[in-house]
This record gives sequence, structure tokens and C-alpha cells, in this order.
Amino acid sequence: MEMNLKPILEKADKRPIVIAGPCSAESEEQVMEIARQLATQDVDFYRAGIWKPRTRPNSFEGVGTIGLKWLKKVKEETGLKVTTEVANRHHAYEALKHGVDALWIGARTTVSPFAVQEIADAIEGVDIPVLIKNPINPDLKLWIGAIERIHKAGISRIAVIHRGFSTYGESPYRNEPRWQLPIELMRQFPDLQIICDNSHICGRRDTLQDVAQKAMDLNFHGVMTETHIDPDNAWSDAKQQITPATFKELMGSLVLRETISKDADFLENLEILRQRIDQLDDELLGVLGRRMELVDKIGEYKRRNSISILQPSRWNEILETAVEKASKKDLSAEFMEKILRAIHQESISHQNAIMNGEKVLKKANS
Repeated sequence: MEMNLKPILEKADKRPIVIAGPCSAESEEQVMEIARQLATQDVDFYRAGIWKPRTRPNSFEGVGTIGLKWLKKVKEETGLKVTTEVANRHHAYEALKHGVDALWIGARTTVSPFAVQEIADAIEGVDIPVLIKNPINPDLKLWIGAIERIHKAGISRIAVIHRGFSTYGESPYRNEPRWQLPIELMRQFPDLQIICDNSHICGRRDTLQDVAQKAMDLNFHGVMTETHIDPDNAWSDAKQQITPATFKELMGSLVLRETISKDADFLENLEILRQRIDQLDDELLGVLGRRMELVDKIGEYKRRNSISILQPSRWNEILETAVEKASKKDLSAEFMEKILRAIHQESISHQNAIMNGEKVLKKANS
């Protein structure tokens, strides 16, 4: 689906778009004090959760509509634009009624096409920026579907928020970034602005700067960070929030990269290196093609001798040997395993087709 997307905010320097504020609005005093401290910084949107979708009941689920009055006061007293999360039609109506400048759709809402459509219907025809967080699970089509639903409602000022993806087991992140997904989104929609929610990716304060810098290095358009006047005693997500003063230091430390250069030597050298990479990519494809030809022959041999496709001991041997060799070539074990697993799966598909008579060796056809 072709979409006419516009920036959520017109800025002369374009990057970065800065969104900051508390995870949750807790009191008028708390909301106003954070806003006053952020108003002296280059903040584009003041964020605060009014309705909080929690994993389990009996947790703090937000102050509700009264918090919108506090956000309206923030606008009046500080001049900051304000944004909050909406999860249904009622939230959207209330936010619009109280003059909220931008809406965002949370990760738990993005997973439900019904909920996204309900919000789209509520804001149809309204000229307001909408930011869409990735779904909690790594489903790119679901994320794109949410964008399309909002766009079909006549909204053109759309951005997405990358807040990472839920994962099971040990991880240094609260939500795994899986950077390849937002990168693919950039490829498909080059006009789409992408904001990094480093707070929800990290889940802790000490890695916020590293993740924000990674996003800037990947040409993201901005950051969304949770700030609080007393982070340790915040009513929600205390471990990942920082003070406005710390946030100022974080933003001041970020290095912004240029997307293009006009330097002739740089462009010439870059083009030479890219041509060499293209040549190596062609060679890699050739090697993979020849490898699959051998896989096909092995598949035919297994078929004739009624041998099962999967040979666990052989697969373990390949995996362990390749990972060991990769480390000597400055390639990570994680990268090598991903590559080998993809090749292995393709090999199984080839042999399965041969085993079931869906594919015949080229030599047999000649």
C-alpha cells in the first residue's frame, strides 16, 4: 500500500525529535515540576501516561481523564506540546477534547487490529500526529498494518516508536531491540519517521545512552525517554526513568551522524568499497548456489537409501566448527549461528522437496 506520509513535526534541523516526560502522570504537582524542568531543554513533546495498560490487575493503571487537565496546564504554562497514549475510542475522544497535540498507540494495542481500527475510526479526518509503537511481538506485518489503518483514516502525520520486543529468557534488555525490524521498516517506508523509546528497550538507567546513540547511528529521527523528578519512587517503571537533569546530559552526549557527504574523496572511496562488496556478494551467492547443488545430491542419495533428512550429529559438528572458525575472523558466534541456521533450513527444504518427489536433480532431467 502506497502512503503519503508527512513528518510529525517540522524542524529546521530535522533530527533529533525529542520526547520526554514521566511514564505516568501521578499528580498535578509532579507533572508540572517535570514539565518546568524540561521546558528549558530542546523538548518537542512532553509525554505522560494517563491510562496505563498493565500486565496484571491491581497495579497502578493511571490517573485517568483528570490527568488530561494537567497536560493542558503544561501547555498553557510552559508552551510544550503534549502527547499521551490512547488504547481505545474513549481515550482518543478525551485526548482530542483536552487539546492533546499528538497521540501514541502502545505496544499492547498495536497487536490488536480491532483496537487500532477503533482508534482510527475515532480520529478519522482529524489533523493530528499519531505515533505507533511496535507490537510487543516481533511481527513487522502487524506493525505495518497499524500504520495502514491510521493512514486510511486520513492521518498523514504518522511516525513509529521502536520500543523493542518481548522475549523469553535472560537478556540485557527489558525488550530486545531487534534492530533489523525497524531497519526493514525504514527500507520499505523511507519517508516514515522512527523514534527510539530507549526507556522500554533498556528497562534500566545505565544503558539508556548506549541505546539512544545506537539509534542515532542508525539514522533514527528521535528519542523518547521517560523522565521523573524522583525516579526511584515513581509509581511505574521506576528503574528506567531518569531526572530531567540527567536527561539533559544524555541528550548532550549524543553524536549525530550525517546521512550524506559532499566530500569528493569520501564519495569516491565509498563507491570503490561498495563495488568490492557487490562483487563479494555475487561470489557468496555463487558459493551458496554450488553448496545447494551438493545438498541436492546428498538429498537424492538419502532418498534412494531411505535415510532421514535431519542428521543431528552432523549438524552439531558443522555448527560448532563454523562458530570456532568464525571467531578467528572477527565474526560473532551469534551472527555465525544465524547464518548457518538459515542455510541449514534452506538445505532441509531442498532435501525435503527431493524426498517427496517435488524436485528432481538437474542431471536427472538432462
